[in-house]
Amino acid sequence: MTWLFKHLLSGAAVGAIAACTASAPTGFAGYAEGESVRLAAPISGTLTKLHVQRGDVVAASAPAFVLEQDSERSAREEAQARVRRAEQQLGNLQSGKRPDEIAALRAQLAQAQAAFNLSTRELARASELVAQNFTSPASLDEARAAVARDQARVNELQAQIRLAGQGSRVQEIAAAQQEVLAAKAQLAQADWRVQQKTQRMPTAGDVTDVLYREGEWVPQGSPVLTLLPPSQVKARFFVPEPVLGKLQLGQAVTLHCDGCPAPINAKVSYIAREAEFTSPLIYSKENRATLVYMVEARPSSPDDARRLHPGQPLEVRQ
Repeated sequence: MTWLFKHLLSGAAVGAIAACTASAPTGFAGYAEGESVRLAAPISGTLTKLHVQRGDVVAASAPAFVLEQDSERSAREEAQARVRRAEQQLGNLQSGKRPDEIAALRAQLAQAQAAFNLSTRELARASELVAQNFTSPASLDEARAAVARDQARVNELQAQIRLAGQGSRVQEIAAAQQEVLAAKAQLAQADWRVQQKTQRMPTAGDVTDVLYREGEWVPQGSPVLTLLPPSQVKARFFVPEPVLGKLQLGQAVTLHCDGCPAPINAKVSYIAREAEFTSPLIYSKENRATLVYMVEARPSSPDDARRLHPGQPLEVRQ
């Protein structure tokens, strides 16, 4: 509603007040007003499907429009693959080595133990021979070195088997868990981008305008259509200063329009704090009636709200 229209209506209200007698008026001039919802996508793209046309009456959550989403779907598939890879790496770290790998380590341990037993017996024989002066002391040193070598191999394989059963270190597992969380966060972002390319009606209402057609490029955040919900339709009217004190929020009023078969029930939802129109004269008891305030009233039901059209002249009665 333009500034001029508002003030013409305000002026009409003032003129009606001036023409009336000293008794308070029974009706106030006003008009219907609607606050549309502009439905847009936060991501740009080509409009591939438009489910509604101007004038359609739609329900909440009904399909609205779809933008091209091939790139977003590919990004989601990539994110899903990253999640699977991160989860597999985490599971591998938590489970430790495979059964076949552990079996191979146990076989190597058995060989090392056999070699250790043999070198231990060789050391005992070498000690007897040296004691009987059949061999030099150098052979005893070699036997002792062989025992130490085989013992170290046995200890090494036993440690590897224990680690294989325990899995990876706590720090490595924690890092892998963080990788899983990061991959899932990327997947959630990719899912959100795909979902934003398919918009649904946020509420029930009437489609008042369609701004793009299928095949056109829609910039990021640019509205594709406008929707007028019944809850956003209201009557806006003007009352003189002497009557202002008699109005209260929630007060019942009736709306009258040309050609309407019956009055529309409504309730006062807003009373302006400041004057909509102010007389240029100094306030006095004689000219105080030229001061009017804007008041809004909302219809009591969605069906009554659909009977009103934005810009339609109304008369509001208490």
